[in-house]
Amino acid sequence: MKNKLENLVKELKTAGHPDKAKLLSGFFKTGKGQYGEGDIFLGIYVPIQRAISKKYTDLDFSDLATLLKSKVHEHRLAALYILVAKFKLGDAKEKVYKFYLKNIKGINNWDLVDTSAPRIIGEWLAEKPKDTLYKLARSKNLWEKRIAIISTLAFIKNKHLTDTFKISEILMNDKHDLIHKAVGWMLREAGKKDEAALRKFLDKHTTKMPRTMLRYSIEKFNQETRKYYLCLKP
Repeated sequence: MKNKLENLVKELKTAGHPDKAKLLSGFFKTGKGQYGEGDIFLGIYVPIQRAISKKYTDLDFSDLATLLKSKVHEHRLAALYILVAKFKLGDAKEKVYKFYLKNIKGINNWDLVDTSAPRIIGEWLAEKPKDTLYKLARSKNLWEKRIAIISTLAFIKNKHLTDTFKISEILMNDKHDLIHKAVGWMLREAGKKDEAALRKFLDKHTTKMPRTMLRYSIEKFNQETRKYYLCLKP
């Protein structure tokens, strides 16, 4: 498998574009003190990244662990594309889930979380106890908290909204903009399935919600309803 890992790394390097890498470094906030500090980008277009990763879905877990420890963003992203593919195959779902949690430190930017959390953590826990999500939601780590709320997208698709609302309450007072956006996004998705349930949640929490979270959550309401909730915000 070592040769396959080396080949994957070479292909990713060849597919990179320095100009795009520079652009992505700014977009994903890699500067000192920013949330993506130290992240290195090759500058690969997403369809190409997906196509390359798809060729290496038989990489073993030790190789994936190596990729997830890499400082190169696209290495970690490739590992997550491959993990999602392995999970879909169905014969190693629990192993993928446990591996994901064991290597969670490598899932440390918003695209990495959003690409993988619902498709692995969310899907695995859909019909199981959700204790892991509540533990992650109470973490001090930005990305673990984002994983907790974004994973609930898998539940929302099946109209199971309770955990989305409960975890949103836990994260209500979080200080980070990326959590505000993530929670607002999941609330909006929940509202698509049950507008009345979202309105009930907003009636209780609007005055204490961060404005960004509120704006994201009400995007699909009509203009009059959006105006109503925005006017409730101090």
